[in-house]
Amino acid sequence: MTEATQAPPVSAPAGHPRRWVVLGVLIISLLVVVLDNTVLNVALKTIADPKHGLGSSQSQLEWAINSYTLVFAGLLFTAGILADRLGRKITLIVGLAIFGVASLASAYAQSPNQLIGARALMGLGAAAVMPATLSIIANVFDPKERPRAIGIWAGAVGLGVAIGPIVGGLLLEHFWYGSVFLINVPVVIIGIVLLLTLVPESRDPRPGRIDFLGVVLSVIGLSALTYGVIRGGDEGFGDPLAWGSLVLAILVLVGFALWERRIEFPSLDVRLFTNRQFSVSTGVIGLMFFAVLGSMFFGSFWLQLVRGYGPLESGAVLVPFALGQIVFAPRSAAMVKKFGPKAVSTVGLLLVALSQAVWIIVGESTPIWLVGVAFFIAGVGMANVMPPATEAIMAALPREKAGVGSAVSNTIRQFGGALGVAALGAVLASVYRGHLGDATAGLPAQAADAFSKDISGAHAVGDAIGPSAAPLIAQANDAFITGLHYAAAGGTFVGLLGVVAALIWMPGKRPAGTPAPTTDESLAEEQGVTLVEA
Repeated sequence: MTEATQAPPVSAPAGHPRRWVVLGVLIISLLVVVLDNTVLNVALKTIADPKHGLGSSQSQLEWAINSYTLVFAGLLFTAGILADRLGRKITLIVGLAIFGVASLASAYAQSPNQLIGARALMGLGAAAVMPATLSIIANVFDPKERPRAIGIWAGAVGLGVAIGPIVGGLLLEHFWYGSVFLINVPVVIIGIVLLLTLVPESRDPRPGRIDFLGVVLSVIGLSALTYGVIRGGDEGFGDPLAWGSLVLAILVLVGFALWERRIEFPSLDVRLFTNRQFSVSTGVIGLMFFAVLGSMFFGSFWLQLVRGYGPLESGAVLVPFALGQIVFAPRSAAMVKKFGPKAVSTVGLLLVALSQAVWIIVGESTPIWLVGVAFFIAGVGMANVMPPATEAIMAALPREKAGVGSAVSNTIRQFGGALGVAALGAVLASVYRGHLGDATAGLPAQAADAFSKDISGAHAVGDAIGPSAAPLIAQANDAFITGLHYAAAGGTFVGLLGVVAALIWMPGKRPAGTPAPTTDESLAEEQGVTLVEA
């Protein structure tokens, strides 16, 4: 065979030689943060117990969750900027160290306020960890392999969401409430050791000047938006602090966008949102998390209060969600290659909408297998939306700006989930109160107020009254299920909005042999990433 007829040699992917080992280390770092986001939910009753916990009030329990969310969401974008500038590996290590110390403080908190403060510190550490993991993936993997790597990363996110309640339930059956935080510490130590020895450093080789005003505006705007959403979910969006915070957030974020448009070295090039691939991908991620986390929120109340399941049993019902993620997320890249991002994302969002619609027919005695099927469908749907949408966001940015892209993706996801819990929770609470009828008649004022606030308050009042409260609890359960149906209808509608957005604006399948365009390849001069071996 002559040279002219010889087949060209097949070149190996141009990623980092240890990229798959690096991915495993990053998943360990990611899991500890994602798992902690859900594990606390099953410990709330124990923490509220004055004998076995801290005797926290409902308001203090809410802030034990919300202090983490507020700091986490408010600082995600800033952490992404710092990671690009200072180095993603060192940012990840520092974030894990802060998370580990804060977990130790949470485990041994002596009062509800100490726990709230420690949880806020955990949010600071998590904000540094989340964007750094995805931006390192974007830099150590070749664009051809990156979709598969992101699919595995997305599967790990789903796994963490689902196994958190199971891990929490197992720990609480054998140990004190602090064990759900203490378990983070050895995982953090292992993660830091592996990061130091196996993961390469990367950063933006041309960071430019720090946009201090932009960073400050982003923190204020995102924090105000998070607080407004949380406050609205707790007190209703007519509450002055809720709508006032949201108005402040809009004004500050508009100011941030205008400022970013006029400076030479912006923290976020807002012109990216004119890129259809970038903007629609962030949008469908937000809509998907709105629906899925909203249903997980009201589903946990249905499982533990209406059905009377314990923490471990409730967590086990979420296993099908994890299975859907684990099985389908790593395969999403192959599906996108075969059918295109539009088809895969549209089908995924249809499955998410279907999973929400199942809750519309759920009653007090619905077979538990049907709820398991709903969670499995939601997991499969998310597994087919998250990877292609995340890859589209990362591909729309130069690799040296991967931290910013990751921060945008994670911020939208966080706000989508928080808004879903707040908005659908507000719908559920409003319908619940409107359908209680005369259930609170004859109760003392304080008990009536707790009974009418939410289903958990109703069951607490019922437990205090004793067996004679059975008719009242039945009324509360009926009112809750009615509210659940309205909330599920809202989640279904949001899922269908995502379907429409994906169907109209997501890119379709490219002709065979046409490489996927990336910002890296469109640069006149490849900036790439400066990899420094550890």
